[in-house]
Amino acid sequence: MTGDLLRFGIVGAGAIAPSYVQALAGSSRARLTAVADIRADAARVLAQKASCQAFSAYQVMAEKAGLDAVIICTPPATHPEITAYFLDRKIHVLCEKPLCIDSESARRMVDHAKRMGVKLTMGAKFRYVEDVIRAKSIVSSGILGEIILFENAFTSRVDMSKRWNSDPRISGGGVLIDNGSHSVDIMRYFLGPLAEVQVVEGKRVQVLPVEDTVRIFVRSTSGVMGSIDLSWSINKDLDSYVNIYGSRGTISVGWKESRFRQSSSPDWIVFGKGYNKVQAFRSQIDNFCKAIRGEEALLITAEDALASVEVIEAAYAALRQHPWIPVGGGNGDPHRTTKEAVAAGRS
Repeated sequence: MTGDLLRFGIVGAGAIAPSYVQALAGSSRARLTAVADIRADAARVLAQKASCQAFSAYQVMAEKAGLDAVIICTPPATHPEITAYFLDRKIHVLCEKPLCIDSESARRMVDHAKRMGVKLTMGAKFRYVEDVIRAKSIVSSGILGEIILFENAFTSRVDMSKRWNSDPRISGGGVLIDNGSHSVDIMRYFLGPLAEVQVVEGKRVQVLPVEDTVRIFVRSTSGVMGSIDLSWSINKDLDSYVNIYGSRGTISVGWKESRFRQSSSPDWIVFGKGYNKVQAFRSQIDNFCKAIRGEEALLITAEDALASVEVIEAAYAALRQHPWIPVGGGNGDPHRTTKEAVAAGRS
């Protein structure tokens, strides 16, 4: 590392990359040095906007750009190989979520970073939203009492038919691993380790080989119950994306405003101005830079990233089990009891 600014590269010039370019442009700790993408035109266009070098191969970028750190914005199936390449060269890695598509690969990535003495973190923007951080402080203060229920929803109508996110060969799945990686990381941030997970798939509206709507049920090791709604096919039009219910109050983290209310008061107290995407990306980059320089700890450690992959992996295992219990009187037989229906379902 030379000079005051850390030299960053970006691998992958797709949809998420411009957000990192924008965040880096306003960073006081880092500057974007180069962009690499196998689509040379895409790399060139993004690099021109950022006034930096363009490469058609990340290997060449690593050799010629003099990087201190790299941000990986490629599809999840490619993350282990690309990450390993940069770790071997002792270049610090911020890898977009999910870290990868299976826990075995994630564990190797984490172990590799430790062996090389290099920082590895996962891009999870919601952890860096100022309202989320403030909400965590409020929950931790105990003024809401004992936390009982956590709710999260990321639902938005998006045509995924032509996007790699719906190709399980490179994405690892559908909305569960895509949006769900954010959800799991946020839930772990507030509740700590998660112990159990159950998943139910909704009706598939889009003609995709993967799930486009799911509901996740989670229990933390401390006994808190959580639910997560994820969809590419509906928009729930909610003002908040996180709601936490305690024995003495409630807190809501919203898109435009965040607030909490204690059960002893009729009034809501506003504590935040909502979701700011640029702020979240810039805060993550600043935290990453400070961690590289030894000035503070990573907010999302490599172990956090691994844990999120493990939860999503468990969620897919739960999804495949189809845990539906038939109700008595179903299947056109009003005289059959629930016990008989359950027995028939197991046969």
